[in-house]
This record gives sequence, structure tokens and C-alpha cells, in this order.
Amino acid sequence: MLESSSLTNPGRKRSNNEDCFLSLPEDSLWMVADGMGGHEAGEVASDIVRQTLENHPAGPLDQLIQQAHQAVLDAASDGVGAEGMGSTIVALRHLGKHYEIAWVGDSRAYLWSAAEGLQQLTTDHSYVQMLLASGAIDAVDVNNHPDKNIITQCLGSRDLDAVEVDIIHGQWQPDQYILLCSDGLTDELSDQEIGHILKHFPAPADATRELMAAALKAGGRDNITLQLIAAPRQQRAWLESLHDWVPIFTRSRGWDTVIYSAALAALIGLLYWFVLK
Repeated sequence: MLESSSLTNPGRKRSNNEDCFLSLPEDSLWMVADGMGGHEAGEVASDIVRQTLENHPAGPLDQLIQQAHQAVLDAASDGVGAEGMGSTIVALRHLGKHYEIAWVGDSRAYLWSAAEGLQQLTTDHSYVQMLLASGAIDAVDVNNHPDKNIITQCLGSRDLDAVEVDIIHGQWQPDQYILLCSDGLTDELSDQEIGHILKHFPAPADATRELMAAALKAGGRDNITLQLIAAPRQQRAWLESLHDWVPIFTRSRGWDTVIYSAALAALIGLLYWFVLK
């Protein structure tokens, strides 16, 4: 079971929290959802998304996201929440040595390692991302663009019978972390600031606490949700683990093991001799 930490906060400017998260380490599943539609709508949409995945944690991510999309549409039609409510989603599935990430909207997944730094794994489904991809704007224009929070698709969009779920796969490497977050975090902190905090706070619980505090200090203008999931710990060979129990006699762990083993063998021989005697 992977080590992880999750936090959510309404921020400093809003009274309600339309974000939510799902953390199921026992099912190898994590998710962040960012609802939209206003009070008693956005939080309803994101919670429907959360419940859909929680009720079927072993299902394929793309199918679960499509089910969540339909569940939000059905709820709005039944008078639950409000017409036009919706939600983004980014979800991580741990698959042994590999992982799978699926998303719709502009909630993001990042990969962090001390060797490679911070890398964005997801590509926003947003108007500004379309402008960037077309060459209409440059990367430096993205963060300050007036339409940067307009997304091109979300769960619950009435214009879409089905959403286009983007999926990527990767292989875990030692000492990696995956960060899932809503745009409340990335609107307040740059990639450099996020990377700096992850570098200095390697424990997931410490890192999530520091990231949340930094985002709130920077303004906290939106709801903020983040999860940090650590790569599987590398299993050590049994002989290497035994070395931890060997006292230090010399500067060579190999010779220490030989000396200690000989001493143990002699002790066992003496005990055996006394018992027989």
C-alpha cells in the first residue's frame, strides 16, 4: 500500500468548497475533483464524481469517468444540485510497478523526483491550452491570460454525450511522487515554487501541509485540493536486510558478517554442547 497524503481547503475568498478528493490506498486509487456551478451545485457535482469512483474502485478509470459524467447529468435532470453543474477530475491508479492517470478538465497530475524535478503529466482541457497548442499565444502568456480558467470539457456538460478521457501510463521509479491537484493550487504557486517545497519536504504529509500553507499565503483565491502519492518502496534483498543486524567490527560489511556469523555459530555450538552434557 502506497504512502499518501491528501488535503482540501475552501481558500480565503470562498465560503464553500466545491473541490473534493478520494483516497483509497487499499484499492490503489486516488482522485481530485473540482466542481463548478456555484453554491450547492459545484460541490454536488464533485461529490457525485467521488461517489461513483468510490462505489466501483476496481473499474477501469475511463469507464468510471464516463459513468460519473452520466451520473452528474442524471442528477441535474432529477433536480439534484442545479442545471449546468459540472466537475473536473484527475485520478491515479497504482498498478504494481506501473501507474495510470486519467483526467478531464484542468485538474492536474505532476511527477516529482529529486533527479528530474517537477514535470506536468497532464494537459489541460482548456481554452488557453488550445491557444497555446495552435501557436496563438506563447507559454509565457498562459498564466496571465484572462480566459485561463475556461475549460473545454467537464463531467456533467450537457453538450457532450460522452467526455474524452485522456489517459497516460508510466512506470514507477524509486523516490518518485505523483501530485494530484485542483487549479486552486497551480493558480497560486508556480511549478518552481511547488518543486522547491517538494524538494525540501520529502514526506507526503509534510509536503501537502507546506503546499497548502504556501497556496493560502499566496492568496487562496479558489478552493485548493491536493494529494501526494509516493512511489512503492523498493524491496531490499533479504541478505542486504540482514546486514542491518550485524555489529560493526571492521570497515567491511562482508567481513563483519563473516565474524558475526562465526561468533553465532560458536555460541550455538557451545549451547548445544551444554544441553547434551
